Amino acid sequence: DTGLTKKELEKIIEVGSPITRERELVELGDNVNVKSLDNRASVFMLLESLRALKTAKKAPAYDFYAVFTVQEEIGLRGANASALKIQPDFGIGLDTTIACDTPGVTPQKQITQLGEGAAIKIMDSSVISDYRMVEFMKATAKSKKIKWQPEILHAGGTDTAALQQKTPGGSIAGAISIPTRYIHQVTEMANKSDLDNCIKLLTACVCDLDKHDWSF
Repeated sequence: DTGLTKKELEKIIEVGSPITRERELVELGDNVNVKSLDNRASVFMLLESLRALKTAKKAPAYDFYAVFTVQEEIGLRGANASALKIQPDFGIGLDTTIACDTPGVTPQKQITQLGEGAAIKIMDSSVISDYRMVEFMKATAKSKKIKWQPEILHAGGTDTAALQQKTPGGSIAGAISIPTRYIHQVTEMANKSDLDNCIKLLTACVCDLDKHDWSF
């Protein structure tokens, strides 16, 4: 509701004009609250991981592609195109995930909780993560003392599916997710320590990928 008449509004926009919601980022305790954390939070995670990799003692021992995709919500379109172009052997998806950790919600319906660490995806409605990738991420988090929690998302898909499926024979794919409250609302909320743990886990996984036993 703009508060304007149709005639006044048509001087500014027309059918098909892109719009967004006005909302400044605010800090609430140990959390950040703003519109569109899904999926600006993952962009932040990847950028910070790239910064960390620049100063890492050991660079990845393989070709590494960092991709910022679009149109995930309408068919994983950017991830499909990227995976078809790159043909990855391994894929790590980045996304937010649901944290319904509010009063009245039973633990099994919360999916994740704010402040409980990076979420390692086991499955969502579009992908079952390769169990080897899940084991690798868990082992990496344990060895680096990175706080983590499991994620089983019963509704909603992610770009991880495209990374897994859009290469001949499939790739060994999984995902690191950022627990987020109020997803798809103007007040999306994420915990700063969770973001930090996600960055640390992604960076460690990229550096140590060649050290894991990937055999069946």
